[in-house]
Amino acid sequence: MLKLLPRLFLAALIVAAVLFESPTSFAAPVLDARTSDEAGVRVVVTPKALGRDGAVWEFAVVMDTHTKPLSDDVAQAAVLVDEAGRRHVPAAWQGDPPGGHHRKGVLQFSPPVEMPKSIELQINGVGGVATRSFRWITE
Repeated sequence: MLKLLPRLFLAALIVAAVLFESPTSFAAPVLDARTSDEAGVRVVVTPKALGRDGAVWEFAVVMDTHTKPLSDDVAQAAVLVDEAGRRHVPAAWQGDPPGGHHRKGVLQFSPPVEMPKSIELQINGVGGVATRSFRWITE
């Protein structure tokens, strides 16, 4: 019995190491929210899923105003630009329809073939602002 305990302890350590090891090569970067507060409209964008192995990249978008209706088609107004200048259009907008003073939803993009070092989400025309830019370093 005493000889069995060290073997069980070693096996438990190996199992724990395998379970708690995080695969950094496939880990999605954790990126903070970015805010644009111009022309009486606040837009907050939070990257939600940007992993290398994900089927969809997602950005949560919240828009608030007390001065004008938010009537823009977010999927038509947005583009994702990588550090090489490649432009990616949204695959979908899952959220509130145009209109009202408060809107929220998720912009979805097909992930690029290679993980870019930086990305910039541009949303054009919301609240009369030509371009709102939200930039992240992904490394």
